Amino acid sequence: MTRLILIRHAKSGWDDPLADDHARVLTQRGRTAAETVGVWMAKNGYRPDIILCSDAARTIETMNLINLAFDAPSPNVLDKMLYHPSPDTILEQVRKRSEASIAVIAHNPGIGMLADAVLTQRPDHRRFLDYPSGAVTVIDFESAPDFSAGRLVDFVVPRDLI
Repeated sequence: MTRLILIRHAKSGWDDPLADDHARVLTQRGRTAAETVGVWMAKNGYRPDIILCSDAARTIETMNLINLAFDAPSPNVLDKMLYHPSPDTILEQVRKRSEASIAVIAHNPGIGMLADAVLTQRPDHRRFLDYPSGAVTVIDFESAPDFSAGRLVDFVVPRDLI
């Protein structure tokens, strides 16, 4: 069995509209949300064996704040392929891994589209399809992760927790 945890980075700022998108960081609200999501993940036993993370500043910051909640931080791989990826690209990167529990921290629309595409049944949550900042879906697969093959374990958005 493989567990896949799909996380959209927490709320980031647009203070400078001319700034490099790759370098944008989290807002205070985003930092609070990422810490809260990490506590929720730790409390529910959702510590991943590995985190695959986009190399953008806001995803790295999200990962670091989530990792604070665990007794031992999850190892991570920063991957430029996860910067604004398609669902296919994310799944391709996941399939290269052998760990039993893999988290991916990336961007919309790809991360939200993948969450929808791999599940056999969507969560009954009004925010699932727009996959807001900080959203987390926990999905189990009987074998390798694939489209329309995942069983929903959990879904949460930061607003549910704060």
